[in-house]
Amino acid sequence: MQAFVYHIPTRVIFGQGTEAQTAEQIGLAGAKRVFLVYGGGSAKRSGLIDRILADLAREGIACMTLGGVQANPRLGLARQGVQQAVEFGADLILAVGGGSVIDTAKAIAHGAACPGTDIWEFWLGRQKVTASLPVGVVLTISAAGSETSDSAVLTDESTGTKRGLSTPFNRPLFAILDPELTYTLPRYQIACGIVDIMMHTMDRYFTPTKGNQLTDAFAEALLRTVIANGPAALANSKDYQAMSELMWCGSVSHNGLTGLGAAVDFTPHKLGHELSGRFDVAHGASLSAIWGHWARYCLHQDPARFARFGRQVWNVTEPDDQKAAEQAIQCTVDFFRSLDMPTCFSELGIGVQPEEVLYQMADKATRGDTFLLGSFLPLNREKALEIYRRANC
Repeated sequence: MQAFVYHIPTRVIFGQGTEAQTAEQIGLAGAKRVFLVYGGGSAKRSGLIDRILADLAREGIACMTLGGVQANPRLGLARQGVQQAVEFGADLILAVGGGSVIDTAKAIAHGAACPGTDIWEFWLGRQKVTASLPVGVVLTISAAGSETSDSAVLTDESTGTKRGLSTPFNRPLFAILDPELTYTLPRYQIACGIVDIMMHTMDRYFTPTKGNQLTDAFAEALLRTVIANGPAALANSKDYQAMSELMWCGSVSHNGLTGLGAAVDFTPHKLGHELSGRFDVAHGASLSAIWGHWARYCLHQDPARFARFGRQVWNVTEPDDQKAAEQAIQCTVDFFRSLDMPTCFSELGIGVQPEEVLYQMADKATRGDTFLLGSFLPLNREKALEIYRRANC
């Protein structure tokens, strides 16, 4: 086990009806001018935004809203939000939605606290975040885990570049998790969320670090819980038990707990970002399309790790590690298919791509072959290209 520092400052308010505590939590933060960010309109149509606005008004809290956040959150809208938040004099950014909304809120919070710096400089690694406004969250989608994570992604729509940023300043101040707010999600969105939740732990679980027993057990338990409850949530989105388990798993999967003391990998995420950035496909779908091909390419690196994954997560009983590892990968791919999630490019809906496009994605993912992807089996451009080739069917 490696040394680590674990600090999760986010206050989680979980359970039925907790949405009503939004204004109270903002009051505890001492905020008086709230900049509220939301997505494509479902939060508005459901009445959630209006309920929150009414609660804030009753508490004498001024509020300005910005809607229109899309999946694979856009840099342009975040920049617009920074300008509006500064002009409004916001002292807290409130995200009402899922991961894309939360990540946009984080970007606006950083930009509003550092108005002299273009926020994309943070995501490119040219500037370091040194200050941010507090961010509050009312979660409506169980998937990204951004409500408790130290990470956020943005996409520069002008170049199709999708980048992630990790910083302690990304941790929200509070997160309201009311499973009933996820009841109206479409089946596809629930399925994408299930994949995303699993991958946030699997990209930590496949690590070169050895002897991390408790963290491994946390990860395996979370994955078993998602696998048990995911199909029930798809069958009935108003199943409170299933939806509440997924919501909590989503938060824990990406708050750092399931990778403590270990080097993380996140190669499938980085390969998936290129698919999302270029083709604007759903994040969870990009991950399911790439994972099986990454896993089979990396299997030789540590068959025993994949075998443990199979035995602890999928109840594989095969005694031979190589065979157990192969079965574990197939179980995972089959589970993604059972969710109607894609497992290759044609199923993703982008078709078979020419070699030139595959090369461009591999080159971009490895930043001109100057950046190694991952830690489990570090990938240069040629190795990343080979995984894209395997998925290109």
